Amino acid sequence: MPLDDHNVDVAIIGAGPAGLTAAYLLTKKGYSVRVIEKDPVYVGGISRTVELNGFRFDIGGHRFFSKSKEVVDLWNEILPDDFIQRPRMSRIYYEGKFYSYPLRAFEALGNLGIWRSTLCMASFAKAKLFPNRNVRSFQDWTVNAFGHKLFSIFFKTYTEKVWGMPCDEMSADWAAQRIKGLSLWGAVVDGLKRSLGLNKRPNDGMATKTLLESFRYPRLGPGMMWEAARDFVVAGGNQVLMAHSLDQLSQDQGTGRWRMIAQGPDGEVTIDAAHVISSAPMRELAGRIHPLPATLGHAMELKYRDFLTVALMVKGEDIFPDNWIYIHDSKVKVGRIQNFRSWSPEMVPDPDLACVGLEYFCFEGDGLWSSDDADLIELAKKEMAILGLCRPEDVVGGAVVRQEKAYPVYDDSYADNVLAMRTELQQLYPTLHLVGRNGMHRYNNQDHAMMTAMLTVRNIEAGAQLYDIWAVNEDAEYHEAGEEGQDTSGQQAALASERLVPNRLKAA
Repeated sequence: MPLDDHNVDVAIIGAGPAGLTAAYLLTKKGYSVRVIEKDPVYVGGISRTVELNGFRFDIGGHRFFSKSKEVVDLWNEILPDDFIQRPRMSRIYYEGKFYSYPLRAFEALGNLGIWRSTLCMASFAKAKLFPNRNVRSFQDWTVNAFGHKLFSIFFKTYTEKVWGMPCDEMSADWAAQRIKGLSLWGAVVDGLKRSLGLNKRPNDGMATKTLLESFRYPRLGPGMMWEAARDFVVAGGNQVLMAHSLDQLSQDQGTGRWRMIAQGPDGEVTIDAAHVISSAPMRELAGRIHPLPATLGHAMELKYRDFLTVALMVKGEDIFPDNWIYIHDSKVKVGRIQNFRSWSPEMVPDPDLACVGLEYFCFEGDGLWSSDDADLIELAKKEMAILGLCRPEDVVGGAVVRQEKAYPVYDDSYADNVLAMRTELQQLYPTLHLVGRNGMHRYNNQDHAMMTAMLTVRNIEAGAQLYDIWAVNEDAEYHEAGEEGQDTSGQQAALASERLVPNRLKAA
């Protein structure tokens, strides 16, 4: 098929992990595909890697770890020779002190002090004896799980920075999805074993894995994975149209085929397709479907949290060993700080410089988002000094990377709004498939986003809805525990890959 022929089997909106996973698998199976991506340069979405003068910036930090053997196998297939193994290290900064994550019992006691530690345990005991029976918000859920004192120290400040709203206005779904499997007692016991050096297997001397202690990572950042996927799609005769944004999507009622209009640098492009896979934000998609869906009002109520990284080049080989540090401190606006050399030495080309990324969570158009890059770099230098991580005069360069709609917001009404939109689209348009984090308005990890695309491809190939992709990550007890590619829920090893694969809805 000529590349200028846009009459295809499948049109895909968005070249992030979900969109490119679908495009890669469909290309392998011989389908004709067109992908549109509004970014003019980078594929990978929030998993892209930005390059500036040889320095590479990971947008958010992406560990390559999955319990799904199918996802791990696909990573290895797309990028067979470029993974490196990296140690995991992350800490929490609170009131001028660092706390290892996972917790180390004696360190945490020493940092908090006997009195505050006693209050934390008393608060935890109270929560267990007298739990809130009407759990509605993130705060309700977390206080029930850990007690109010620990909630205020290790959850409240950071969570409110990330989401820009009080914890008592956030849906409890967020806590249930992201921290459901974390046990305070288990963390304390494990931290005590770590502190005493008791976390050894009796026979082989290896540390028992509780939370992930190392991870694989593409040597040039996660964008390397998605650039390789894009190259495979193009080499297979398909096309990824960069700098093209969705303008309108409509279905021919006679043939059932889709007509997608995208705006690009050379004008309007029309794509005719039997199926459409969308990883675009659900709110944006709803406003571009013609005729407009009846549930458009629900979609317009969906909210997103935006994100920017201020990368600083600092004199010195390294300024801290962590992959990242969580900043639980209200004196600064930064929420998390990456150390890019700890992700991969190849991301920092100058051995005499460190490169760190300060992450600020914001809303598109607010004061942070709209600030000049120079002002954001000055803010980052000032906050690094407040945190005692470097001196402003040691900073020799900086850059700002903005990521819109990085996180779908879990507010009180999001679940009802998503359900209304999803129900209408499924009933009216069975050949329109929503995938990925923003496409489903669900805070999926990269591997979960990929799995939604993998199952969607199976449905397209079968010509029926064999799998319910909305069941991916629904149980979400997911804390990078156990071995990569291995289900730790107690099923037999032969069923390991089923951890992220919902059962079929019906026979083929």
